[in-house]
Amino acid sequence: MGYTFDYTVQPDGTAALARAYGEEPVLTLPGALPGPEGQMLPLAKLGNYCFSGTVRDGVSGPVLRCSWDGEGLPGPARPADGAEELHPVAGNFLEEITLPESLREIGSCAFYNCRALRRMTLGSGPLAVGSDVFLNCFVLTEIRVCAPPEAATGLSAIVNNISSNLRVSFLPEGPEGETAAVFRYPEYWEDIEETPAHILLHTFSGQGYHYRQCFRDGKLLWDEYDAIFAQGHGGDDPTYMALLCLDRLRYPWQLEPQAEKQYRAFLAQQGAAVAGALIKAQDREGLKALIGLKVLDGAALEAASGAAQRAGDAQSAALLADAEYHARPAKPKRHYTFDDF
Repeated sequence: MGYTFDYTVQPDGTAALARAYGEEPVLTLPGALPGPEGQMLPLAKLGNYCFSGTVRDGVSGPVLRCSWDGEGLPGPARPADGAEELHPVAGNFLEEITLPESLREIGSCAFYNCRALRRMTLGSGPLAVGSDVFLNCFVLTEIRVCAPPEAATGLSAIVNNISSNLRVSFLPEGPEGETAAVFRYPEYWEDIEETPAHILLHTFSGQGYHYRQCFRDGKLLWDEYDAIFAQGHGGDDPTYMALLCLDRLRYPWQLEPQAEKQYRAFLAQQGAAVAGALIKAQDREGLKALIGLKVLDGAALEAASGAAQRAGDAQSAALLADAEYHARPAKPKRHYTFDDF
C-alpha cells in the first residue's frame, strides 16, 4: 500500500494538501509532509476541491510531491510532475478518510461529489471549514472524533455542514479504542421563502438543525442536546430518533435520570422498528445492547424475531429467541405435602 501527495507550502510553514493518489479507497493522512529543504511541515490544510472528482485549479505557488508507504515519515519532496500517471483518491473512489491531528482547515468543496465517502475520522484540534465542503456526499453518515466528549474539537464545523443523518462517536484512545459516547444528528431541511417585501425567510423542518447548535467554544453541550428531545420530534423519522435514544442509553455519558427516562420510554414504543433496523444493518452488537436494556415487550420481541428469520439472520434470531425465553413469566412452582398422596 502506497500513496503519493501533491501539496504546497503555506506562508506559516505548514503544508496544504492539493491531491492524494493511491490504489486504496481508505486513506489515512500523515501529520506532516516534507518541505523543499528536508524539514517536515505539519499538514494543516486540505485545499479547495482536494478530494473532489472534478479537478479545479485552486492551487497557488509551486506544487511539491512526495510518496508514503503508510508508515513512518513521507518523503523526500520533489517537484510535482504532471506527466506521471497516478490514480487519484478522490470522487467516487474515496470511501473512508482519517484526518491528522495537525489539520486546522478544510477548504471549500474539498469533498465535493465524493458520493462513496461513508466515514470520516477527526483529530481533537479545532477546524475551520469552507463552503460546500460535503456537497453531494450522500452516504457520509459516520464521524469519529479521537477526543474525549468534553473536549473542544472541530466537530461543530463538521456537523453544521452536513444536513443528513449523522452518527458521531467519541474515541478518546483513538480509532481502535473504546467508545466513550455517541451522539446522533437527525437530518433536517432548510426552506427559503421570499416575501412580497423581498425579505428571505429561512425555516427548518426537523429537529436536526437544533441538535447541531448545541456547541459552545467547540465543546458539545450535552445537557442542551438531551433537552431537545423533550421539546418534540413529530417531524423526524421515529426509527432514527429511537436509534438516537439507543445510543445515548448504550453510552450514557453525562446522561441525567430525567433524560434517561424519556429515552427509555420512546425506545420501548419503537422497539420492534429499531430491532428491525439493526437486523437490516447487521448490527448485532447494537441488537445485543437493545435487548440488554430490557425495553422490548413480548410483542416487540416476537416482531423482531420474525424480521430476523425473514432476513435469514440466524445469529440475531438466536439472540431474540433467548430474550423471548427469559422474558416469559416464570411458572409458579407447585409444592407437595404428604397429604397430597
